[in-house]
Amino acid sequence: MSTSLAKGGNVSLSGRAPGLTAVTVGLGWQADTGYDLDASALLCDASGRVPSDDCFVFFNNPSSPEGSVRRSAGGSPVGGDDQQIQVDLDRVPGQVEKIVFPVSLYEGASRGQSFGQVHRAHIRVLDRDSGAELARYDLTSGRLSGETALVFGELYRHGAEWKFRAVGQGYASGLAGIAADYGVDVLHGTGPGPAGPGAPAPVPPVPPALTVVPPPPSPPPPAFAPAPEPIGSPAMTCFFDPAHGPGQTTVTWSPQWGVPRPVQACPGCAQRVQTTPPPFYTPPQQGYPQQGYPQQGYPQQYGYGQPYGDHHDHGQHQDGGRRFGAGALIGAGAAGLIGGALLNEAFDDDEPDVTVNNYYED
Repeated sequence: MSTSLAKGGNVSLSGRAPGLTAVTVGLGWQADTGYDLDASALLCDASGRVPSDDCFVFFNNPSSPEGSVRRSAGGSPVGGDDQQIQVDLDRVPGQVEKIVFPVSLYEGASRGQSFGQVHRAHIRVLDRDSGAELARYDLTSGRLSGETALVFGELYRHGAEWKFRAVGQGYASGLAGIAADYGVDVLHGTGPGPAGPGAPAPVPPVPPALTVVPPPPSPPPPAFAPAPEPIGSPAMTCFFDPAHGPGQTTVTWSPQWGVPRPVQACPGCAQRVQTTPPPFYTPPQQGYPQQGYPQQGYPQQYGYGQPYGDHHDHGQHQDGGRRFGAGALIGAGAAGLIGGALLNEAFDDDEPDVTVNNYYED
């Protein structure tokens, strides 16, 4: 007695027929004229995918490599099956864990056809030796709409047994979508599109070569030009002497009294500042006493900037300390007398003298 299954149900074939070695999988349907349906089989390993493209059995590849799964010749088999697939269970490779049975509509999408117009579809499993029906799954027509391919059911291993499961999974992408889902290289394989009755197997189209167009290069970052000098602004002259011309070089000037700071100098002054020890770089000026450390190329005089060093006795050493001429001493004395007179006059009281008598009473 056959076991009728609902969608998702399963049954042990080995339990139904002990010693089962070969089965016939029959698939049938009822459709209007112009609907071409084709059944196929996919031999899958433990990953759920085909080990190779040769494990996809369909109209262009009617047998698996070892011959364990074969499509039957055309014609209408007995029992209402439109197509049948023979499976020799003992010859199925050990790496194959399940055999999936899809049915597809030939050019269903381009013709506007779907399984919504296919009725009384079924899949059943028969003991090939006895011809007895072991399991059957009748697909419900009202639940199908836009599908162009449908997995009816599958045989799968369960330990040492073979079992059958009712699937009923639809695909809107046709047989190509099912084949790709199970790991078949559709573009480089033999092509999944079924042929019409009596028509030669179509040659799959070769996809056009893809030309990889590199993305356009990124635009270079904008160059930021230095801000132009304000129109009409005068050029910076030499810090040490404006007559030297423009100050083209920035140097650090360390005055004798003050904080070092950057200044603009002409090339000559910049060279002198950079090669002379600080803190004083003023060159000698005609008519003025000079101060600072000795500088190469200039006559030296000593003034406020000259360190005493070890010359503490100013009276005995003529080249150390401060020196004053006679004219300077006479001028200083005259200035002192005049200044003293002016100070005395400033502090003199112009009011008349007042005599204060203090009387003390007993």
